[in-house]
Amino acid sequence: MSAILPPADRLWYKHPIDRVEGTWIAIALTWCIILFAMMTGWHIWGKQNLSTETYRSTSAQFMEKTQAMVDKYTVRTETEEKIPVVAPPAGSDVYLLARLWSFWPILELEKDKTYRLHLTALDYNHGFSLQPANINIQMVPGFEHVVTVTPNESGTYSLVCNEYCGLGHHRMVSRLYVK
Repeated sequence: MSAILPPADRLWYKHPIDRVEGTWIAIALTWCIILFAMMTGWHIWGKQNLSTETYRSTSAQFMEKTQAMVDKYTVRTETEEKIPVVAPPAGSDVYLLARLWSFWPILELEKDKTYRLHLTALDYNHGFSLQPANINIQMVPGFEHVVTVTPNESGTYSLVCNEYCGLGHHRMVSRLYVK
């Protein structure tokens, strides 16, 4: 018999499984069950997973909330585009939007204080990558992602779009301050 010719007995599933093949199938199945249990455990007890809330929203509604926060808590502007730096009080809702090709506004948060960070994209899919903390969230138009954050280290963090959003994608960077 060769690999070119079809098998003489076409009912292959009626043949007994070889002992070695059965052993490897059992090992693979056992490993799949272990990993499935570990995924659930990592989500419940692990500290690496973000539990987000997601709501439907419109660009106009989110822009209105963001503009109200900017009007109320702006402390200064930065860059040649005069992007506002916002320092909201601890425990408040903080809004950050992504649009072609920028994050708006720049956030200034307090160390060891908790905030509810609301994220969305106004036009295309964008990525929210907080470096070096390595937090990644996909920002989708029409959906508002809410993440409860408590910054535990002071410093300046980089925000990078990690979802290709067009020709100006390489310029879609910002920062987040923790005081």
